[in-house]
Amino acid sequence: MGKIIVAGSINMDVVVTADRHPAIGETIAGHEVLFFPGGKGANQAVAAAKLGATTTLIGCTGADAFGHEARAFLAAQGIDLANIREVAGVATGTAIITVAAADNTIVVIPAANARVSPADVSAVTLAPGDVAVSQFEIPLPAVTAFFVHARTAGATTILNPAPAMTFERKLLEFVDVLILNETELGILAGTELRSTDEDARFIDAARSLQIAGKPSICVTLGKRGVIALVDGQVLTEPARVVDAIDTTGAGDCFVGAIAARLAAGDPLQSALGYAIAAASICVQRIGAGPSMPTAAEVTAVLKEVRA
Repeated sequence: MGKIIVAGSINMDVVVTADRHPAIGETIAGHEVLFFPGGKGANQAVAAAKLGATTTLIGCTGADAFGHEARAFLAAQGIDLANIREVAGVATGTAIITVAAADNTIVVIPAANARVSPADVSAVTLAPGDVAVSQFEIPLPAVTAFFVHARTAGATTILNPAPAMTFERKLLEFVDVLILNETELGILAGTELRSTDEDARFIDAARSLQIAGKPSICVTLGKRGVIALVDGQVLTEPARVVDAIDTTGAGDCFVGAIAARLAAGDPLQSALGYAIAAASICVQRIGAGPSMPTAAEVTAVLKEVRA
């Protein structure tokens, strides 16, 4: 069984709940303010670790209260923190999240996450069978260096290009699995996509990012499920119908679950249903990092689906 190495962001999520999102210039009354450890890198590492994978996280925090709390939470999940660097004089990353009617808006302040360097991500030993995961909440030079390092070592690479931004397409030459939502796919493919579009539009957009059928691409579509291009095949996996409370972290849960199954030796095709089940549990809880399910919880859901 391979191990998972995640290079990514570590934040403190400041979550505000309300009945609805305010319009521009509008002030509304909310319900509560909650603090949860988060960040896309940390969330994905927590998801993988709680699903039973041996997991290492590479990143940076500030030497502040948020950083100490985030590290304590991550350590409690069994994640190897030896490659998390504490940066003096810089704040820990923060995300300001408004949750209303299960939907969210998010503003991220990178802070210490912007200090993750190519040297940080190149210091970790990788081997064939390992899975290297990253996103765009750390600097692109660090992401690129990480995947070049992983490819050289023979590890499988997963990129979650979120938040979406323009980047040198050469990076995709070092990516085995690309996981993104319709907004991110639209930005990278240079076309406007909506979750209600026909499957063919997503398939065409995803294929525009491939060269000779690589990388494999998973497009997450929330309540619709997932459309994937794997080894030249189009795969669809429906979502599990649940009463969602907070969708924050659902995509990260999906990424972490895919990584966990690939590290266990499963093919991507069979990992899709497992990852959807994991994400369906995540959205029924408030917060990102703490909402990630255990392997036992996902197994129980899969048994219900098959019954």
